[in-house]
Amino acid sequence: MEATVGDKLLVHGRVVGMHDRTAEIIEVLGDHGSPPYRVRYEDDGHECLVSPGPDSVVRHLPPGPGRA
Repeated sequence: MEATVGDKLLVHGRVVGMHDRTAEIIEVLGDHGSPPYRVRYEDDGHECLVSPGPDSVVRHLPPGPGRA
């Protein structure tokens, strides 16, 4: 898994009734875009450090100004 600041992390709910959550990656702490990531969840603004598991997907932002 590789990510850059500004990408979105989609964490799928793992049990019935648990909804998917989306977070913005605000800091990449691993080498070459690898985890762990500091994220801010969109639903409640909570910030935390995560090491995503197989239930998570990185949604990359499209290239644009300031992005390679």
